[in-house]
Amino acid sequence: MTALLELHQVHKAFPAADRSGPVTILDDIELEVNEGEVVALLGRSGSGKSTLLRLMAGLIAPSSGTIQHLGSPLQGVNPDVAIVFQSFALLPWLTVLDNTGVGLEAQGVAPDRIRERGLEALAMVGLEGYAEAYPRELSGGMRQRVGFARAFVLNPGLLFMDEPFSALDVLTAENLRQDIDELWAKGNFPAKAIVIVTHNIEEAVLLSDRVVLLGANPGVIRGIVANPLPRPRDKDHPQFTSLVEELYGYMTNPERTIGAKESESKPATATPRRVLAALPSCRLASLTDLVTLLPKQKRRRLSQLAGELGLSDENLLPLIEAGTLLGLLEGENGKLQLSDHGRSLRKADESGQRQLLAQLMRERVPMVQTVERLLDRNRRHEVSGDIVLDLMDEHLTTPQAEQSFRTLVNWLRYANIAIYSQDSDRFQRAPLPPIV
Repeated sequence: MTALLELHQVHKAFPAADRSGPVTILDDIELEVNEGEVVALLGRSGSGKSTLLRLMAGLIAPSSGTIQHLGSPLQGVNPDVAIVFQSFALLPWLTVLDNTGVGLEAQGVAPDRIRERGLEALAMVGLEGYAEAYPRELSGGMRQRVGFARAFVLNPGLLFMDEPFSALDVLTAENLRQDIDELWAKGNFPAKAIVIVTHNIEEAVLLSDRVVLLGANPGVIRGIVANPLPRPRDKDHPQFTSLVEELYGYMTNPERTIGAKESESKPATATPRRVLAALPSCRLASLTDLVTLLPKQKRRRLSQLAGELGLSDENLLPLIEAGTLLGLLEGENGKLQLSDHGRSLRKADESGQRQLLAQLMRERVPMVQTVERLLDRNRRHEVSGDIVLDLMDEHLTTPQAEQSFRTLVNWLRYANIAIYSQDSDRFQRAPLPPIV
């Protein structure tokens, strides 16, 4: 196969917000994108998926390592790439046809040719009759179809998709995924290869030929899982379900080696996180709800659980990550069950639940331990939020630090360990509950 893109020992770092030094986002990336394949980049928030996509598009340069396009070093923006983003980004004052042709207009293509190619692209995405409509007249799914047409009209060698279905409702997103898969399967797709960034495991299995699994903090390639399923793909087929469950197993156990059996890997609950690792973006109240909804003993398949609860992978996986971190949940082979702590939480009243969560956080979450030490050292039992955020900023990207700070505030408050005032930007010891 012809290699369209080759990445060798690619490293990307950005300056820390407090100027204390660089923060590594991606490290030692080795990857090829070949003609005729769809590659999915799958990983949790903070794994650097979108940064990797921007590197391959030439929108940013690596800190070290090399990126080659068709065998030559990539310098500047990759002219062979078109990108579809999750936001529609249509120009409201232009018609659908004019929005479709903006890229060709920037290239100096003749107006008649722009119209011809624009109409062809709109027909490809099922919008033949909407050329003269304006974005305000379209549904969200139709607007995203315009986004695809705008990319298709360029006939790119590489089509990059950055979570293109995440802003759509479930049914619209599913229909659009199926349409893209059918176009690719027919062999007349207007790009030679596709790279898609996604949180959605079923989406990765439906669309891709290879799934690149990324770890976080920093972003590294944990491994690559081949997808041999024939197209068109049937979600009800046992092999489809098996591959989805395998990927769920990897996603819920960051320590598991790609390709290794679950028994050969470290359990997900084995090791507390280091102090400045990003915290999963979820509320403890939502985690408590999840624990109370799970059966006491029976294991549940994660793919089934997501469907039953109406949760996307983007929302479910942080809950599982938090539950695993706190020792409430245990995952194995793509299945989830309650631990002893989880069963204790399930049968406790609200006060007992909060006390148990406080105990587990003190034992298992180093950032909580750090805040408590800072509170103990201050005679007024206060600490500035800026100090805590600066600690996070030393080892996390600014978005990761800000998200982890919000999570930390929620967890401390919910477990009655500490309260945070946004007005004063200070953490304080939570007041003792009244004696009844």
